[in-house]
Amino acid sequence: MLELKVQNETSRLRMVVLGLANSNGPTPTVAEAYDPKSLEHILAGTYPLEKDMINEMEGFDAVFKKYDVTVLRPQLISDYNQIFSRDIGFVIEDVFIKSNILPDRERELEAIQYIVDQMNPAKVVRPPEEVHIEGGDVMLWKDYIFVGTYKGSDYKDYITARTNNHGVAYLKALFPNKIVKEFDLVKSKVEARDNALHLDCCFQPVGEHKGIIYKNGFREESDYLFLVGLFGEENLFHITREEMYHMNSNVFSIAPSVVVSERNFTRLNQWLREQGFTVEEIAYSEIAKQEGLLRCSTLPLIRA
Repeated sequence: MLELKVQNETSRLRMVVLGLANSNGPTPTVAEAYDPKSLEHILAGTYPLEKDMINEMEGFDAVFKKYDVTVLRPQLISDYNQIFSRDIGFVIEDVFIKSNILPDRERELEAIQYIVDQMNPAKVVRPPEEVHIEGGDVMLWKDYIFVGTYKGSDYKDYITARTNNHGVAYLKALFPNKIVKEFDLVKSKVEARDNALHLDCCFQPVGEHKGIIYKNGFREESDYLFLVGLFGEENLFHITREEMYHMNSNVFSIAPSVVVSERNFTRLNQWLREQGFTVEEIAYSEIAKQEGLLRCSTLPLIRA
């Protein structure tokens, strides 16, 4: 039986579900676009090719193997996008929470059922229907569960609004020993530079006490200031609007001192190295065209 354990974002990774780019299906139509960045590339004729995305994911897999991480992959669904495993579920402490994702992505959850079947059934939960919550919006840091959400009255009109107030309340009830802190995120259906699809698109902790942050990803300045107060200004790397667009905050930690990052994130990668991190640089810019990057492609199950 799988003994799940995830207490934070950066402890030594032992087991992870990495998404799959094989048999990714045809380029979506404009009507099928889930986010403004995908839409932008569909319209421009620059939507990523399957072979390029497979190569990028294999590069990520190779880094995991270098660090002796057990990598599980979803079962293959033909002509279907299975890259972003973070959306479909997440682990907090020793509990696996199945996400209530967009209805037409439900098959992605079925593709990892063989993994869920290895877990203690008492530690697997599925929120009620009104609860919307996706793994990209959920982050663990010390006593906190950080949750990205969207509080606008037009929530239902935004396909980019993925976690609602019911989701925040659900986590508060499920983990009464934790401090659940929600962050109201900026959303856009048409401009990727002004759309924080998930919390990890504008913030992520790295190491023991540092983080990457984009101030204008938060609808309320008080939410941004809360993180500055918690981490300390000197411990936060502030990214620009353009760097947010390229997903600079969506790196992935294999250990407190090891961060996997996109090779084009020159400014960020230099800062990380200056802070003492080992930076494993890989190519991931094609996958980034779908408004997701390294953290989005992973579902950690065990961190030591």
